[in-house]
Amino acid sequence: MRLVNNARNAIDLRTTPVHLGLGSSAKPVEGFAWDPQVLQAYSAAVAADGAEGRMVTIFDGDGPGDHWERHPAGDELVVCLSGSVTVTRDLDGVPDRVLLGPGEATINPAGAWHAVDMTGPASILTITAGLGTDHRPRTGEHAGPPGPEETP
Repeated sequence: MRLVNNARNAIDLRTTPVHLGLGSSAKPVEGFAWDPQVLQAYSAAVAADGAEGRMVTIFDGDGPGDHWERHPAGDELVVCLSGSVTVTRDLDGVPDRVLLGPGEATINPAGAWHAVDMTGPASILTITAGLGTDHRPRTGEHAGPPGPEETP
């Protein structure tokens, strides 16, 4: 995993996220993967950006999301590019659902647990404050958002 300076070629945001950092910098993240070691290396590489750093990426999917997540460092923008998605948030114990179609967006507030479900094939673009992000499974006893006793 490495941050690329002065990228001039087309970037596929599905495989190569872009890190937005301090000073309005934008750097592709080559070799990125949703793997604990790579995520740790990414976090270390962008640590100086603190809560101001953002990751921009595209996700394609079909069906319900398999996890809840939250981003304590800042808000997250979710943009539906194609298909239909439902973003479910837990706002102080109250479920809040937002249905998005192509070109529509919603903002997940900092610290709010949320999950994304895609109806049929769909794509979303996310701009995420990654610092301190938490994930929880969305199956079995953890089907709903984590309760206060589960929150680190």
